[in-house]
Amino acid sequence: MAVAAEQELRKRKRAWVPTFRGAALEALSVTQHEWMLAGPAETGKTWLVIWRLDTLLRATPRARAALVRKVRADMTGTVLETYERIIKIRGGVTTYGGSHPEFYEYENGARLYIGGMDRPGKVLSGERDWIVVNQTEELTLEDWEILTTRCTGRGAKTKTPMIFGDCNPGPPSHWILHRESLRVLHSKHQDNPTLFDDDGEMTEQGARSLMALDALTGVRRARLRDGQWVAAEGIVYDGFDRGIHLISRDKLPKITRWIGSIDWGFNNPSVFQLWGIDGDGRMYLVRELYRTQRLAEDFAEDIKALLKSEKLRPPGEEGPGDMVLEAIVADHDLEDRATVYRRGVRTRAAIKEIGAGIQKVQARLRVAGDGKPRMFFVEGSIAERDADLAGRHLPTCTVDELEVYAWPRAPDGKPIKETPVDVNNHGCDAGRYATEYVDRSRGPEPTLRERVVARVEEQKIPVHDLTERHLMFEKIRAEEKKKTARPRYLPTTIGRWRRGR
Repeated sequence: MAVAAEQELRKRKRAWVPTFRGAALEALSVTQHEWMLAGPAETGKTWLVIWRLDTLLRATPRARAALVRKVRADMTGTVLETYERIIKIRGGVTTYGGSHPEFYEYENGARLYIGGMDRPGKVLSGERDWIVVNQTEELTLEDWEILTTRCTGRGAKTKTPMIFGDCNPGPPSHWILHRESLRVLHSKHQDNPTLFDDDGEMTEQGARSLMALDALTGVRRARLRDGQWVAAEGIVYDGFDRGIHLISRDKLPKITRWIGSIDWGFNNPSVFQLWGIDGDGRMYLVRELYRTQRLAEDFAEDIKALLKSEKLRPPGEEGPGDMVLEAIVADHDLEDRATVYRRGVRTRAAIKEIGAGIQKVQARLRVAGDGKPRMFFVEGSIAERDADLAGRHLPTCTVDELEVYAWPRAPDGKPIKETPVDVNNHGCDAGRYATEYVDRSRGPEPTLRERVVARVEEQKIPVHDLTERHLMFEKIRAEEKKKTARPRYLPTTIGRWRRGR
């Protein structure tokens, strides 16, 4: 009896279908090879594309699909949470990979692989029947085209292979709007049954969600509240381009110096950035903490844990093996600096000249003569995405800020390029502190041995000729010591008097 009741309950769950309207309803029957559900935040886009994917997998035995985002770490707590809510309702799916799933398997043998373009792994290792992309606006056209090569229908179990996804609006020049083979469906808030009922009346949840969206400002409001594909005007760092300045972790060069930077907060995010500097002086944001509601003493422990994971030590900390940060530059709050100092994190006061600092960051973002900028941001550098900020549709990392940090506007609408609006600038400020430090400091002087070895290597003596290399080493060592030796006599009148005596 109990078994029969359980089976009946499962049958009802799998037969349940949520309400779909507008563009979401239209998307249920699309079979075009490339399509996209676009619209402002909170319109139910992600729920629709995941529901469609789950339905396809249940109807196609032994099918293979992939769920993708630009950065794999960003899927936890966002699109994966939506997917797991759906399979919990409908049942019949087994998870493989624990708390960081690699794939899900259905009772009919179908599989869904999980991955990001930063760590594609099994996602791109074979042909897929369907590929679903979450937050497609984060992808470059090259990313999208790479995915299309894994969803051609070759060897597919389905007759309708598709690559589809959801996206929020971006600039009007975004490739999503200009790809002829991509069908774009535009969703609205009225399409979401949790925001508006069947009579078109706003629900309690709708009032709360739209109140949060109404609180947004500038380009984020235009895109996420009103669904407009608009350019970001009056942006401080208008030279920033995700396609140029974001790099994958495997393209990170050898780092010769490490520094940290901090901007304090509590209701606003506290930010810690770990910057690597290569031999050419280029800066790379390698890791980042970006969290609200963190006391300074707790934030210090977060910093130490992050440094330990990167095999680094805070400045001044003794210990063998690991490299030490050259410095951590921080905002001037004496109480917070004293608190983290007691917890073993030494900081120095940052240079806070806003105008000059912004110009230096802008200069680094410009593409230099060799075709590269002098500042990069590593994809997936954020240690943990702040759920509260994400829920309010606010920036959750420095890269998000760079696209919305703006100048104030005059009555005629033109930007006033004096002091930026004091909003969405916490990571930008920390990056400015780091840039000021790097541009003003020469870095640690190489040791005598490092200088000698470098000069020996310049001689291009064969490695197997140990005698010649040793003689050259001793000769250069003597020259280097002579260069740095203190003068025997003071170059003053007193020194001349001493030589006379």
